[in-house]
Amino acid sequence: MSKMIKQGSDQIVDSLKNHAVPYIFGIPGAKIDGVFNALKDDGPELIVTRHEQNAAFMAQAVGRITGEPGLVIATSGPGASNLATGLVTATAEGDPVLAIGGQVKRGDLSKLTHQSMNNAALFAPITKYSVEVQDPENLSEIFANAYRIAKASKKGASFISIPQDVVDAPVTSAAIKPLSEPKLGSASVETIQELAEKIKEAKLPVLLVGMRASSVNESVAIRELVSQTQLPVVETFQAAGVISRKLEDHFFGRVGLFRNQPGDMLLKRSDLVIAVGYDPIEYEARNWNKEKDAHIVVIDEIPAEIDQYLQPESELIGNIAATLHSLTAEIGTYQLAEDSLAYLATLQEKLTERDFFEPKEETGELHPLEVIRTLQEKVTDEMTVTVDVGSHYIWMARHFRSYEPRHLLFSNGMQTLGVALPWAIAAALVRPNTQIISVSGDGGFLFSAQDLETAVRKNLNIVHLIWNDGHYNMVEFQEKMKYNQSSGVDFGPVDFVKYAEAFGAKGIRVTSAAELSKAIQEGIETQGPVIIDIPIDYRDNEKLGETILPDQFY
Repeated sequence: MSKMIKQGSDQIVDSLKNHAVPYIFGIPGAKIDGVFNALKDDGPELIVTRHEQNAAFMAQAVGRITGEPGLVIATSGPGASNLATGLVTATAEGDPVLAIGGQVKRGDLSKLTHQSMNNAALFAPITKYSVEVQDPENLSEIFANAYRIAKASKKGASFISIPQDVVDAPVTSAAIKPLSEPKLGSASVETIQELAEKIKEAKLPVLLVGMRASSVNESVAIRELVSQTQLPVVETFQAAGVISRKLEDHFFGRVGLFRNQPGDMLLKRSDLVIAVGYDPIEYEARNWNKEKDAHIVVIDEIPAEIDQYLQPESELIGNIAATLHSLTAEIGTYQLAEDSLAYLATLQEKLTERDFFEPKEETGELHPLEVIRTLQEKVTDEMTVTVDVGSHYIWMARHFRSYEPRHLLFSNGMQTLGVALPWAIAAALVRPNTQIISVSGDGGFLFSAQDLETAVRKNLNIVHLIWNDGHYNMVEFQEKMKYNQSSGVDFGPVDFVKYAEAFGAKGIRVTSAAELSKAIQEGIETQGPVIIDIPIDYRDNEKLGETILPDQFY
């Protein structure tokens, strides 16, 4: 018999439906199982995961790829607290997420009872919005506000704590439907005209493109501006793919971590840095503007965070794409000076030279540039590549090319280990019928590898590459640079082929570039997840940090 009176759990599911949420990731428990029960036959598809942290990562990837909040749900106590790493990562990196956490009954909130804790207080410092529902009739309005706040700039995570008796309580009000979104206009005509004049007067202006300029509309506008003006572009890691294959001659690499890239040289040489959607958490201005002499203009949706190294001469605040379209129209015809073009040509040569590697002998281990070159040959523009954190992430961010926005994903705010596989799972869900590639080290892989079962259960087309060296190598090589020795970075071996097979996935081990090429192709042709174990040669890792600032270790 159908329910005559709806409960709080039904109100939550109705809110999910009203906001067109496609997936909700999570793990059930007694304090929140009423919502899982209501999801059984209605609402978004429930993806049960093997760890709440991974569920939060999956929701984060949905948020980054689609621009709409990804949803995650967990029970009380450790179920909720396990969401913390995923939510702080989402908030730091500008990805919209809405998390729902179970809570003990309201009458038990002040007692030392099973799984009772102050959920809202726990998440307040690491989310944009954290609240506990006390009245069942407020469920839908709290959901609607949390959803809106998560997707407003700067995007991030919202958290709703729901006591068990609120989940089970009767609710009479109807679930709120999304309101029309407020539309930002472009920056003022006056500031756009001023910037156009500054660009025309500058000898070597450059676009520093960041996370908030990496969605589709902003990328289209940047490409239009670059196509007309030939302005050089430097990307942050999270802006990967903004510059198209057609405009590749105007791409001067990505910057992050260590100040030793062609993009860093360009930023230093430039007499006008136009920071578009740039967030300091991606690559602090103290790194690329160490001398405090850069002339900076900001184009963004939100005001810049000012410090000693980031003091823009002007800020164009408004819809980034609209501002860029207006700027392109205002500039009209434009040409860089001949000596600037000559300098840019030398930087392009540096970009080409640094990507070259010729192996001298077969050692059974692959150099990072061999892996990247082989992977680059197999990856087409519509494929999504997710990258974990480790030495491989520096190599990939510097050398791997991507030509579509948000198709090469990095964690470059929190630098969170374990994101690659959960992000790949989410990407496979929201970008069906495309191939997903994920990349991790052997250390980071085991942070989230239990959800390989989820990928197998959903039969997702994921090829996961493990750069295997038996160490926490990103820490190791930096310790050696600082102390001439390393500590606390070694761990035991894992047979990743058997590990993959134990989960029902295919496992392949390779020892040469030719074998890797064949394995990636086999992975692409295989329905379901494939794990490729790659013994890696990290002998050149210390070169990653050459000529760096003394305070740049992470």
